[in-house]
Amino acid sequence: MTNEEKIDEILTRGVAEVIHKDDLRAKLLKGEPLRIKFGTDPTSPNIHLGRATSIWKLRELQDLGHTIVFIIGDFTGVIGDTSDKDSERPMLSREAVEKNLETYFEQVGKILDMSKVEKHRNTEWLEKLNYREITEHADVFSLSDFISRENIKKRLDEGKRVSLRELLYPLMQGYDSVAIDADLEIGGTDQKFNLLAGRKLQERFNKEPQNIMMLNIIEGLDGRKMSSSWGNTINLTDTANDIFGKVMSLRDELIVKYFEHATRVPMERVQEAEAALGRGENPRDVKLDLAEEIVAMYYGRDEALRARESFLATFQKKEIPDDIEEIKGEGKLGELLKAKEIVSSMTDWRRLVGEGAVKILKEGGVEEKITDDTVLATPGVYKIGKRRFVKIVE
Repeated sequence: MTNEEKIDEILTRGVAEVIHKDDLRAKLLKGEPLRIKFGTDPTSPNIHLGRATSIWKLRELQDLGHTIVFIIGDFTGVIGDTSDKDSERPMLSREAVEKNLETYFEQVGKILDMSKVEKHRNTEWLEKLNYREITEHADVFSLSDFISRENIKKRLDEGKRVSLRELLYPLMQGYDSVAIDADLEIGGTDQKFNLLAGRKLQERFNKEPQNIMMLNIIEGLDGRKMSSSWGNTINLTDTANDIFGKVMSLRDELIVKYFEHATRVPMERVQEAEAALGRGENPRDVKLDLAEEIVAMYYGRDEALRARESFLATFQKKEIPDDIEEIKGEGKLGELLKAKEIVSSMTDWRRLVGEGAVKILKEGGVEEKITDDTVLATPGVYKIGKRRFVKIVE
């Protein structure tokens, strides 16, 4: 693939919109290093595949010699982004944000060459702003700009509260672009208003406005947007076996989208997968290849092959893994599993129980569904969802 072909694929694969595409393409073809901004708020301790799609795009640009400026939103994370929320997001404590971000750079290092990444926390500049500066930034925007956003308008129409704090978030994300002199910012389509805020504030400070690349949002395990808030994520911190099993639980209609967005296989391979499904081939077989490719990206090919073999042995032959996780504890089963991070939240636990996806294994391999989400933990082997076994011991 020529350099020009690589650039054209970067600008199109998984991309929903580029502002402004011709200008950005010309800059990339010119080859002079660009400062490429990506920010993420540590609202949970895990980076999931939905965020990783953007980080892989950063890796491709990093390989072309551009400077990746990775911002952890330790200030904006406290405030909370409302871009994709249908209700007010509560403020997080500084302590919660600090705990969440402890391993962020380590997780990102599975994708980027961190020795070449410019790393920041946005407290570096946001905490220094005074009221005069903030009001000058706010003057760039109108109230109608904010409330015309689809999700904000919907909340207002439904009589839901919209706090003044939420109005400040786009200003803060936009000022990040001013602070680090961004040439390009990458984010999801749900971030469009915030991304454009960066351009407006750069113009306010007499800087060249950044280009913007917006990527498609990928769905999570339940078909909704992948989000830590909903517990439907595939996380970079998951084990190889867990990633493999989670991918295998995806809806069949997401297979091609995941091949395109969540792997780096050539587009010809993506088209082959689409053609195979179109011919009526078993989606499970195509999904096995997808799961292997995704695991290989984070754990290597050998580990991906072992995860594939483990999945086939466990779920096709209905065997319990030899290395089943053992945990000790007492009290309510859901609270114990949450404390051991086997389920992401009590909401996730109640969802699994409601779907009949929590079972205790009885003699003879009989699986008995747990229907009470307040059930107490008792010794035994439990199947959580389609992919995970745990053994509770005394």
